[in-house]
Amino acid sequence: MNRLQNIWNYIRGHKYGITIIVFLIIYVFIDENSLWRQRQYTSEINILNEEIEKYKEEYEVSTLMLNELDENPGAIEQIAREKYLMKKANEDIFIIER
Repeated sequence: MNRLQNIWNYIRGHKYGITIIVFLIIYVFIDENSLWRQRQYTSEINILNEEIEKYKEEYEVSTLMLNELDENPGAIEQIAREKYLMKKANEDIFIIER
């Protein structure tokens, strides 16, 4: 009983400090909107924004290529030669890698 009374007296004497420590633990780690989770969400948002920028750039390049194909009939031949290594019957292709 004496030991239990000592624990109770310690808690009564440090109730504000214990309350602040418990509050900080809940606020930083346990709560649904804790600082830990906010940091994770911010990191995830940054990664997703980088992906958005990457896909916007790809979209712009693809749109330019599509417009080029619509306007210039020779562009189809150029893309077929460069990207798919197609050739005419009387040509030889030499690929030089850098």
